[in-house]
Amino acid sequence: MATIEAKYQALSSRLDEATLRMWAAVEARSLGRGGVSTVAKAIGMSRTTIHAGLLELKASAAAPPSKSHGQPRVRAPGGGRKKLADKDSRLLSELDGLVDPASRGDPMSPLRWTCKSTYRLSDELKRRGHEVSQRTICDLLSQMGFSLQSTRKTREGGKHEDRDAQFAHIAKKVADYQATGDPVISVDTKKKELIGDFKNAGSEWQPEGVPEEVRVYDFIDPELGKVAPYGVYDLTTNTGWVNVGIDHDTAEFAVESIRRWWREMGEVVYPRAHRLLITADCGGSNGYRVRLWRRELQKWADESRLSIQVCHFPPGTSKWNKIEHRMFCHITANWRGRPLLSREVVVNLIGSTTTRKGLHIKATLDENTYAPGIKVSDEELATLSIERDEFHGEWNYRLKPRDQHV
Repeated sequence: MATIEAKYQALSSRLDEATLRMWAAVEARSLGRGGVSTVAKAIGMSRTTIHAGLLELKASAAAPPSKSHGQPRVRAPGGGRKKLADKDSRLLSELDGLVDPASRGDPMSPLRWTCKSTYRLSDELKRRGHEVSQRTICDLLSQMGFSLQSTRKTREGGKHEDRDAQFAHIAKKVADYQATGDPVISVDTKKKELIGDFKNAGSEWQPEGVPEEVRVYDFIDPELGKVAPYGVYDLTTNTGWVNVGIDHDTAEFAVESIRRWWREMGEVVYPRAHRLLITADCGGSNGYRVRLWRRELQKWADESRLSIQVCHFPPGTSKWNKIEHRMFCHITANWRGRPLLSREVVVNLIGSTTTRKGLHIKATLDENTYAPGIKVSDEELATLSIERDEFHGEWNYRLKPRDQHV
């Protein structure tokens, strides 16, 4: 933007109105999407003027002007209408108050709670005695540094004082396991999905004018219900396993999903492994406070003869779990715009998900039932062979086979 402003300062006194308009249009076109707004903000020229220059460029390319048409009209210095903001001294301050009433203007303005469209702003300013069009509002907002923006997920909630230290602890554990060739997995449950002819976010290529029709309302189908895909992502091999459950998302279901991954994929890749590292969120079916999660892991440790190390991410940091942006996001992209008509469709779409970086996923349907609300007594918890790390033992712990002494 600074470069465009410097060019304008050098050329504005040497070019007439029409040539300057054409130059601004060329600069905007060279920038591509958003170029008009960028140039308008840099040099203070109306976006309408720049758009007019773009139309002139297009017309001159299609049919160069003949002598009969003459040269573009050039106003005398100082000619033309004065800018509305110069004639109406209160316009900018009132517009600023309407756009951002939380800090300026009336905090109870109805525009605080409704769409701040340029049409609404124009109507409101007209009611206050300002003759201003919707197009002028666009130009003024651009000059004032405003732009259309969506919300952005950045607030993670309360930040634990040992958050960064826990990340460092997990990174050290991962490096240690990978250095010895032992498996490291990231686990989580993907969002539950409705099964049936329901709308699915995103777009998919279809014959023009023939979109796939789905239900208007997302009322659950009593026969098909929902599915809960529980994922296991291998950080070392860039492969994944998804156990598509049809019942409750419990700790039993979570551990069964990991067990199936080990039997189908993990044991083949790591035949000599004696230990496994699991990174997981701090909540949900695999949360660090869930007693059933630890009990079921202990059962599997006894079965598999694996020493199972678990490291939980700190509260409010689930988006840092590797499975979220290395596997789940690609699954969502793969089935975008497609109704999940059956459980088999879900399994097939997950299993066909790949990336250019070599991601490969297997999926299976889990038709078992998992009872919610199972309680684990203090006495049963005391029988677990669990070792806790010195640093945040509630987040970092290891479950050993109960007859193994190491």
